[in-house]
Amino acid sequence: MSSAFEPSLSTSRPPLGGPSIADTLPNINFGFDELRDRMAKFTARFDAFIEQGRKRVLEERNQFRMNVAELQEDQRMKKKDIEILQLKTNTYQQTMAKEAAETREMQSAIAELTAQRDRQAAARDALKEQIAATQREIDARLAAQRAHQAQLEAQARFNVPELDFWVTNLCMRIEGAGVEDRLKFVYTHVDEKNWEREAWFELCTGGRDYDVRHCRPKLERDKVERVLERVNETRELVTLLKGMRELFVEAMRP
Repeated sequence: MSSAFEPSLSTSRPPLGGPSIADTLPNINFGFDELRDRMAKFTARFDAFIEQGRKRVLEERNQFRMNVAELQEDQRMKKKDIEILQLKTNTYQQTMAKEAAETREMQSAIAELTAQRDRQAAARDALKEQIAATQREIDARLAAQRAHQAQLEAQARFNVPELDFWVTNLCMRIEGAGVEDRLKFVYTHVDEKNWEREAWFELCTGGRDYDVRHCRPKLERDKVERVLERVNETRELVTLLKGMRELFVEAMRP
């Protein structure tokens, strides 16, 4: 009993030359190596956790930036679509306004054409009436001309031999001029280069003196007046016929 409470031999001073007290202590294992290994593993897991968290934060931040960029792009595209739609709307409104203006112009043009048609119809009717009146006047003049021609033919019966002589010798024919008191004398063989070419003049017999109103080709009026003076003095028609032929021949010489 007394040995349990008595100081042990390990607490007593060891004898010189024997084992040390540390050697005599019991071997206690506190697990420092295991703790160090566990701490290292924890540190590695913690670092991995931190790295994963950092990567996740970076990924989320990048994803957020991508989402923001996509939203901005979507907003830009929608804004562009809105601008395109606005442009199309403006173009459509301009087209509608232009078509409305063209419609008004067409209606105005139709109204103008309708009025023009009515005016032309009225002018046509007036022209028809004028043509009918002119035709009646022409018929009356033709009747008068035929009567005058018949009178001339009746008078010419007495001078047929002499007239035939000059018609043949002067290469000439006599026609009606279409107007009362006028005769047309047509010459051929006056142009040395073209015997078929014709020259003519119209003689007015309605007045006291003979007068030449028209001729082709044109002749100098002074020369024609001189011929008329001789004819009106002598009252011989042959003088006029020969004098006018000489003037035509002279006018057609090159």
